[in-house]
Amino acid sequence: MILLPAVDILEGKAVRLTRGEFDQRTVYDADPLDAARRWVEAGARALHVVDLDGARSGGLVNLEQVRRITDGVPVPAQVGGGLRTIESVREVINAGAARVLLGTAAYKDVDFLDEAVAEFGDRVVVSVDVRGGRVAGAGWTEQTDIPLEAVIEHLSARGVHRFVYSSIDRDGMLQGPDLDGARRVAETVRGTYTYSGGVSSLDDLRALVELRQVNLSGVIVGKALYEGRFTVGEGQAALDDMGH
Repeated sequence: MILLPAVDILEGKAVRLTRGEFDQRTVYDADPLDAARRWVEAGARALHVVDLDGARSGGLVNLEQVRRITDGVPVPAQVGGGLRTIESVREVINAGAARVLLGTAAYKDVDFLDEAVAEFGDRVVVSVDVRGGRVAGAGWTEQTDIPLEAVIEHLSARGVHRFVYSSIDRDGMLQGPDLDGARRVAETVRGTYTYSGGVSSLDDLRALVELRQVNLSGVIVGKALYEGRFTVGEGQAALDDMGH
């Protein structure tokens, strides 16, 4: 299982939001590349990069920052935020992303999803962002009544094999992961998935490992790393100690 430090870009800076609220932000690095390099130097094997401006606006805003990160560090980055057309997906891949992270558009626009999967296959990851057991979209600003399982089954049927499960209720709260949600996803996903939301300690990482879900392939961590709750190396070791 792999630890993926998060590099969230807003107005050109590396930030963290609380529960996805744009007015609840903390700026950690004036230059996102500094954050990316720090995590890689600390032992990160991959990065999770999100263009928050893009997620909010539905277009690519921080593409140049993405390119600087993929050029500037020697590990793969999965990149998301505002990818709602096949052209934007191609641009991010051309900017060096190892994988592209799709959100709302993946379940709202079937033609777009089919095109992305046909062209990029397993490089397509879909983020299923959940608040109160139901899926939220549009940079977490829109709430739906669609249950988590229904969305995953729909996406799987269209050829999606990689997912991110984000617990919005836990995001940026440092109150521990949503283990029940992680278990529900594991029971539904036919490919692999990465967990995101609420990780605050090494014990939280161990709790995710102890779910013993073979399709849980990684954990995304943001605020806990930025605030020094544990290091990338310690986090990866916790996942390795009991990992698959």
